[in-house]
Amino acid sequence: MAQAARRKKSTPKRSVSEGHKSRHRAPANDDALEHGEKAHLSRRPIWEGHLRLSLVSCPIALYPATTHTNDIAFHLLNPKTNNRIRMIPTDPDTGPVERADLVKGYEFEKNKYVVLTPAEFDAVKLETTHTLEIERFVDEASIDRLFWNDPFYLLPSDNSGIQAYTVIRDAMAGAGRIALGRVVMHTRERLMAVEARGKGLIAYSLRMRNEVIDPTAIFREIPKEKPDRRMIEIAEKIIEQQEGPFAPDEFKDRYETALRKLIKQKERGEKIVAAEPPEESNVIDLMEALKRSLKGKSSSSPSKVGPAGKVRRRSLR
Repeated sequence: MAQAARRKKSTPKRSVSEGHKSRHRAPANDDALEHGEKAHLSRRPIWEGHLRLSLVSCPIALYPATTHTNDIAFHLLNPKTNNRIRMIPTDPDTGPVERADLVKGYEFEKNKYVVLTPAEFDAVKLETTHTLEIERFVDEASIDRLFWNDPFYLLPSDNSGIQAYTVIRDAMAGAGRIALGRVVMHTRERLMAVEARGKGLIAYSLRMRNEVIDPTAIFREIPKEKPDRRMIEIAEKIIEQQEGPFAPDEFKDRYETALRKLIKQKERGEKIVAAEPPEESNVIDLMEALKRSLKGKSSSSPSKVGPAGKVRRRSLR
């Protein structure tokens, strides 16, 4: 990662974001294991530098707005010894090598590489390695959702920059626009979209044009024929019946919850009984499936559309 993303070895000034930092702790009890812990801000920023709007700038730090620390992680073990397997870098000719001695190479032909040194990587550093400069302001609606990537909290990293930070924040909030700038993260330059949110700023990394596959080409082979209008009307009524607000607290990862429960059962030495696969019932036509759905008699699991417009319905369990 670029040197700018690392903390300086000297004692840093107290950051206004310090109060947000907290350690990621291992689950301390059964409830934490079964349901996971609340998400916490990372203790270290993913990038540090300056936010600049024309001649106004302030020191900032980017922190991931999402976390994977609550994900269940598994290790590969040797089933004969229960020892954890270690992945050792190995040269096919000379055997194990020290990871610190490895270099980066680009394969331009089969088994032929251009090797780059750290000094050569430094030679192509951009200003965006240290600065997120706002280049343009756009309407949020003008950014296709295919381009939105990861969210970050953009926080002032030093008290001396708070005034400039709040000026930029309030000006953006008043304009109602999204700011676009670029920054180097993980050895790549990323386009960033910055928006005012409450007392702070949120930045989203945006995918570059060559990272997004053109949907027009992907959907080209789908037939142009239109379905029966009566079916569409019934489907629209079903949509109306299921309308509601986006409430993220109502959506949980049910598979991970079941996995956490399984781990606790294994810890207690309980016998695990495999769940029976769902049975498939009769095949009905699409119109009948829509009518039943409208009446609220359909299964909560999605129906599977088969050949000739038939629907394979899962049985209720």
